[in-house]
Amino acid sequence: EVQLQASGGGSVQAGGSLRLSCAASGFSLGDYVIGWFRQDPGKEREGVSCISSSDLVTYYTDSVKDRFAISSDNAKNTVYLQMNNLKPEDAAVYYCAALARNRLRVGARICMHAPYEYGYWGQGTLVTVSS
Repeated sequence: EVQLQASGGGSVQAGGSLRLSCAASGFSLGDYVIGWFRQDPGKEREGVSCISSSDLVTYYTDSVKDRFAISSDNAKNTVYLQMNNLKPEDAAVYYCAALARNRLRVGARICMHAPYEYGYWGQGTLVTVSS
């Protein structure tokens, strides 16, 4: 059974750091693309970062690429999102999601898939940032 568990959220002051974890079970990270998404109330879900360890591919949206780092620990079947220098605009519920590599669209880049294309989702973890 494919399951994802997001954790590590919390409340920090601007400039602080958090490390989010996405613990996977029921599948190997090497067979999936893992994405981090975030959503504030009333806003559309936004892709933040993505990793495919098998393809040696990572992605960051422009607003976080100098501050966040995604990594995969395949031995622990866990993907991390290290978030540094957090800003109030980073506050959101963060979700991790998984997309099977054998379901990637042939003509699309690995980390250029929309949220609806990800087949599995964790429950989300809340990040708040105070100024």
